[in-house]
Order: sequence, then structure tokens, then C-alpha cells
Amino acid sequence: MTIEAPESSARRPLGPRIGRVAFAVVAGLLVIAVAAAFFVVWTIQRSFPQTSGELELDGLKDQVTVQRDDLGVPTITADSSHDLFYAQGFVHAQDRFFEMDFRRHVTSGRVAEMFGESQAPTDMFLRTLGWRDVAEEEVEAMDETTLAYYQAYADGVNAYLATGDGADFALEYAVLGIQNPEYEIEPWEPADSVAWLKAMAWDLRTNIEDETERAMLVAEVGDDAAPGDSLELLDQLYPAYPFDENPVIVPKLSTVPALEAGAGAAPASFSTDAGGDSDGDDIGDSNVQTAVTTIEWQEADSVVAAASLLVGDVGEGIGSNSWVVSGSLTESGLPLLANDPHLGASLPSVWYQVQLRCSKVTDECPFDVGGFSFSGLPGIVIGHNSQVAWGFTNLTTDVADLYIEKVDGDEYWRDGALVPLEVREETVKVAGGDDIDLTIRSTVHGPIISGLTDDFTAVADGQVAADGDGLTHGETDASAALSGEYAVSLRWTALDAGKTATAIFALATAQDFDDFRYAASLFDVPAQNLIYADVEGNIGYQAPGRLPLRGAGDGWIPQPGWDSSYDWTGFIEFEELPVSYNPSSGYIVTANNAIVTDDYEYFLSRDWDYGYRAARIAHLIERRAAAAPLTAQDMRDIQNDNEMWIGKKLAAVMGDIEVKGAGPKEAVALLRTWDAQNNADSAAAAYANVLWSNLVLNLFEQREAPLPHGGQARLFTVVSALLDDPTDPLWTNENIGVDGMEEMLALSAEQAYDELAGLQGTAVTRWNWGDLHAITLTSSTLGSSGIAPIEALFNRGPYPVGGGPSVVNATGWELGEGYATTTVPSMRMVIDLSDFDASTWNHLTGASGHPYHPHYVDQTENWAAGIQTPWAFSADAVDKAALDTLVLNPGG
Repeated sequence: MTIEAPESSARRPLGPRIGRVAFAVVAGLLVIAVAAAFFVVWTIQRSFPQTSGELELDGLKDQVTVQRDDLGVPTITADSSHDLFYAQGFVHAQDRFFEMDFRRHVTSGRVAEMFGESQAPTDMFLRTLGWRDVAEEEVEAMDETTLAYYQAYADGVNAYLATGDGADFALEYAVLGIQNPEYEIEPWEPADSVAWLKAMAWDLRTNIEDETERAMLVAEVGDDAAPGDSLELLDQLYPAYPFDENPVIVPKLSTVPALEAGAGAAPASFSTDAGGDSDGDDIGDSNVQTAVTTIEWQEADSVVAAASLLVGDVGEGIGSNSWVVSGSLTESGLPLLANDPHLGASLPSVWYQVQLRCSKVTDECPFDVGGFSFSGLPGIVIGHNSQVAWGFTNLTTDVADLYIEKVDGDEYWRDGALVPLEVREETVKVAGGDDIDLTIRSTVHGPIISGLTDDFTAVADGQVAADGDGLTHGETDASAALSGEYAVSLRWTALDAGKTATAIFALATAQDFDDFRYAASLFDVPAQNLIYADVEGNIGYQAPGRLPLRGAGDGWIPQPGWDSSYDWTGFIEFEELPVSYNPSSGYIVTANNAIVTDDYEYFLSRDWDYGYRAARIAHLIERRAAAAPLTAQDMRDIQNDNEMWIGKKLAAVMGDIEVKGAGPKEAVALLRTWDAQNNADSAAAAYANVLWSNLVLNLFEQREAPLPHGGQARLFTVVSALLDDPTDPLWTNENIGVDGMEEMLALSAEQAYDELAGLQGTAVTRWNWGDLHAITLTSSTLGSSGIAPIEALFNRGPYPVGGGPSVVNATGWELGEGYATTTVPSMRMVIDLSDFDASTWNHLTGASGHPYHPHYVDQTENWAAGIQTPWAFSADAVDKAALDTLVLNPGG
């Protein structure tokens, strides 16, 4: 029997049935997509902090109020110091805990525990330096009050950690959990905070790379040149500071009362003459396969470079500007203080804006202070309280030396005898991989760092060392007579326990210049220029820091470690360090330029910044003050000045150079009317910088034996001297077929046109510096993972910017590596001592470290445009500016 299908079924069209199936599939996919989107949004937003309402926290003693303005900047008000720093730890962790957690893994050499074996070599290098060990020593030595501040802060962080786990705290933990599911967050400890100061010292270590570069240069040319010839080349490529052209910070030292021994705040009267000048005596008249191998990270050329990627790059543009102007030059009659530290670009920004306020200022709770902090560190690093304001720039003194050691087994040579190395064993743990045993060896000078990095190993192999007033290359009779192998050790002030962790609180509570100097006396590492102003109208400067006294050498090149005469013999006494108080000029400018002239009694450095930023700032202050009393807007305008000093000289000399082709001629013509300002919209600035890059590379890199071309301030000085001497042999470069200055300039100009035409088209008037020099904000962790979708979650930009290296608006870029901004004015502030609420501030990114949070990069566009926002400080101004208020109550 045949069973036939019902007629209606047999005749049903196939199309609609397929359509219904397709709709079901699409609907299912849509549901999945919507669910995935909700999951992603929930994952992203679950870590956003609660900023209004009330919370109960175990460990608080009394109620604390956290008010946030439209940028998410918190003002924390508490009844006790304990609650104040407890709340600061909680709030820092709310906004930036992943950053804090990552930083502590960096400073303790434990990044491989998070991201796998790709980070093990860097961990081995940082573990050898021993930052965490030094931090623990410093915590152990803290006075009871300071330790209580750090412990309260740690308790506040841990109170936040008690509210959740993993991705509850940051999107990064959700991503990290895919790669490293075994990772667990540890409680916060005071040493986690203190260790970050070592990272900042590394970021501001100044001349270790220069010292290495010079040693390697001599080693490369040493076989073909006598030591004297090598010295002449070094002197040309690393010229002395141009004292005749650019200013020093303290042309005349002030005489001030010595700090009382052991006094934290010993007020003393500082006499001034009728003109307000208290400069005193004149000293110097001149101005393995692992679970995480999919995270590739950004590649680095060396372990040192990798460490810099994690901590902060010491590359082009690291430095800072700060200056203070007395009321004799201002519209208000009271001082103005400006500061913009130049650091490697980071996302989130290295800075965190916050205000710390005791509801009633007492001896137990003495804080009423606002400014810039580091997430992970209690207190305020740069800013002002109700009486005084202060700013920092890098001192650029030489506080680190390399020593060539002769090592035989577990011993090394000292003054003709073998002495034992200090040896310790550590284990580097690797996520998804095997542990790595690490043997760390140290001499009297410090840890042996050759064998860990290519550069330091090359220095050991080259054996370039100081020898009296000259240098040696290769074995000498003295070193050859010693058995063993060569190695390089590092002597660095940051590897000795110090008191900077205490200095932060002394600065925050300073009430006058004497208090300020006492705080400066504690601020040993990193060494910084400190500027000062107060509401009484005084301005000042103090060089702090642990600055070494050297024996036979000056640390400009590596020293022979087997000869104790080259050892450090101590440190300059604080009272002998440069100081200035109410100088007759009416202003003090620090921009990493020389502090004093060579007449100063003690050696400080031969590796200053060459002073072009300092000279420009001083010029603008004097010019504007001559026209009218200075205002806070004048200070902001100066911070945004884009004049390129070498650009002016290039523009002048190119007028006499014949170039080939209509395009290059049109490009060179741009320079004739250029104001030398590296403005973002300037076509001439774009061409000038590309011309400068090609010229430098033709002069120094495109040679059979390349010459160093790092540090554009140094190169301004070197190339300027070359432009004044057309007969200099460096103008001839057979490797590129150039003979003489005119040929070199013409070729560079033509190459610059071709390069820029390829980047921005042949219409020269449409070129612009801002897009060429744009900054892309890259997360210091997953933002360089090598996985595009992950990078897109965390990175932002590009943003067009103006400025350049050795420009007041110091946006650095690396010669030969493109024009993108890599180092930045990490924050800018202008403090008005006549009305703190009239002060302004800004930093690179925003308050939040959470991607997609409204405050992740909400300050970046203003930063790029040089726009600062009002800085509410008084209680009334803070109340008026507050958009969110969170009340923290004691738990239990």
C-alpha cells in the first residue's frame, strides 16, 4: 500500500520553510550577539567605581567624604590622618588598581608571574637591581608616623580588594584571566608603595645610557684611533654646556640660615635688602611555551629598553620645566609657579590628581593639600597647601656610575687583592612555565649587570675605562695582570635606602622656606630641582638629593673597579647644595639646564640638558614682564611655546642652499616666512622637522661607522657648531656620496621633501606637523599585546600635537624612528599664590584607569591643545564644583 502525503503538505513551497529556518538562525545569532554585547558591557562596567552614596569600610575610624568634580578628581576630607590616607588608598584603588598591581610587579621583578616567560629577562634585570629589597629597607627604617601613613594607605587599598575579585576591579583582569587563569591578587603592603619611587628614579636616571654609549663608541673606534683622538671625538659629539649662551639655574648662591640639626620645621628669618635680594655671597658669576604565549608585547632592542617600556622611557624628551615668578613681576603682586614634568607617554597617565583635607588642621592631622600624586603612593608629590606651592624638575646630576670589574670565580679584584663577591640566589616565577633560578652577584660598587643586557655586556667586552685625566681601551698592563673575566657593575644612589618616602609628607605640610628646605633635605632619590613660592610673596629654589663625591674619576665614562681611588667617597652635605631665595631677577627657571657654573666647588655633572628650553622660558618671562605685569595666562602661554631653536638656524642657512626640483624648492621656501613655531597646523614646522631628521641621520647614522645621535638638545649644540664651520670633516660622508656642507644640506632637503610628500602628499601647503607628530596613547600592559582586538579595547588616539624635543612644549620623538610623540609634558599646572582657586591644571589622560569610563581620556584633547582647567581648592570652591559625593562610613 502506498501512503501519499497530504496534498497541502506536498504542495508547500520550499522557500518559506528555508526562510523560517534562516530567521531562526539569524534570531539565535542575534540573541547570542546581544547577550555577548551585554556581557562585554557588563564586564567593562562592572569595575567602574561607586562615586556617590554611602559605603561601609572596616578599618575606618570616622566618616570620610569624597567629593568628585566633573573630571572625576577627588577631594578627600577626613577627621584624622589615618582615615585620610586610608581613604586615599581606597580611592586610588577604585580608579587605578590594575595599574597599581602591575607597577608593584614591575618594581619587584615579578611581571612574568602575570604575563609569562616573555617578561622573564626583564624580571631578572630588575631583580638584580633589587628595588623591592631597598624599599623594604626603607619601610623598616621609617619613623612611626610615616609608617602609620603608609600602613593606613595599604589598609584602604585592601578594603577595596575585599569588595570583589579579579574582573570586579579592572577589565584587564578579565583579559588576563583568559591567558593566566591561576593569577591571584595579593594584599597591598607599604613596600609596594615605596618601591614605585625606585621606578621613578630609574625613569629619571639621566646619563647611564650616555655613559654606555660613550664607552661603546670609544671601543668601536679605539682600534683605529689613539685614546687622545677618541677623546677629541667625544668632546665634539658631547660638548660642554654652552654657558655663554644658555642660563644656569642659580647664577648666584643665596646665603640662608642652616637647618637646625634634627629640626623638622625650625623657622628662621630670612633677611632681604630693600630690593628684595638675599642672594648673599657670589659663588659663580655666569648665567618557554606557556599559557600566555599569545601575548607578544611590544618588542624591545634590549632588556634595558624593555624595562623602560614597563617603567618609563629615559629617551628623547625626558626632563621637565618649572619656574616661579615673584610678585614684583606679577599683576597680583604675589608669585606664580608653573611646572610641567616631561616623562614617557603612558595610559593611564603616571599622575593622579587628588586633594587631601583634614576637616580640622591639627598636629595629628596637618594636611590641607592638593596636587598630583602617584596611584599606589600616599600623599601629594607636586602641588600646594594653604601656604606654599612647589614644583619639581629632574636635577640631571650624575648619580649613577658604571664600573669595569675584574672577576675571578666568586671573587673580584680590589687594590691588588681578591675579595669575595656578595652572592644571593633568587627565583623568578613564570606563569605557565618553569621557574628560573637567578644568581645575583655584587661588588662593593653594586650589582653586576653585564651578562643581563647586550649593552652592558658590550661595555665589559670593550673594557673602556677612565685612566687619570684620559681613558683606556682594551687591557692595560695593570688590568691584564689580574686574573679573571671583565664585568660591569652599577653604582647608583637609588640602590641605597633613603628617606624620600618621608619627604613627601614634609613637603605637604611645609609652611615656609625653612620647612621646605627641611623636606628637600630628605628628598634624596630621585634627585630633583625643587622650586618654591609662598603666600607671603617669597620664592626660592633648593637642590636636594644624595649627590656623590667622587675620587679619581668624574663618572663620565666607566671607572676601573679594581682601583679604589675611583670609588665614591661620600655625598655633598645638604648645606653645601645650591640654594636661591628671592633672587634680584624676580624669577627662577629650571629646565634640566646646568644648576651652577663650573666655578661651583663640587662636581655635579657633565650631562646637563643644553639649556635651550631654559633660555627660551627666561626670554619670554623677561619680554612679557617688560610689557606688562605677568598673569597666570602668561605662564600657560609660555608652557605652550613651540619655538624650535635649531629650526631658526636651519631656516637661515637654507636660504643659501641650491636644491634640485620644483617640489624641494617649494618646500624650502616654506622656511622663509616660518616663525620657528612647531605648531600643529604648520606646514613649515612639518618640513623643518623632517629636514632636521634627515640631516642628523646623514651626518651621524648613515656612515660606515655610525655615530651616536640620541639627545636632540645635545645635537642642537653639535650641529650648530658644524653649521658655523663648513670645513668640518663631518660634513663629508663618503657612504652617501656627500662632500661638504652645501651638498649635505641640499641632499637632506631633497630627501625631506620626498619623505614628507610620501607621508602627506605633494601639496606642500597642506602638510601639517600635528598629524605627523601625533600621539597614540598606548596602555603600558595589554595595549602592546600584539592582539589587535585587545589593543583596541585599551588604546586611544592618535591625537595631533605640536611642540618637539628641546622645545618648551616638550613633546619628544625619536630620530630615525618616526615623528610620533613618545615623551610628553605629563601634566601642566600653574599655581596662583594670590588665589589658589584661580590656579589651573591638566594631565595627559584622565582620573580613571578603566577603559570606556568617562574619565579614561577626558583630559587628553585639552592636553593636546594646551588648555588647562580650573583647580578648585578652597572648601567653598570644592563644594560648588562637586558633582558626586561618596560618604565612607566605619564598618561594623
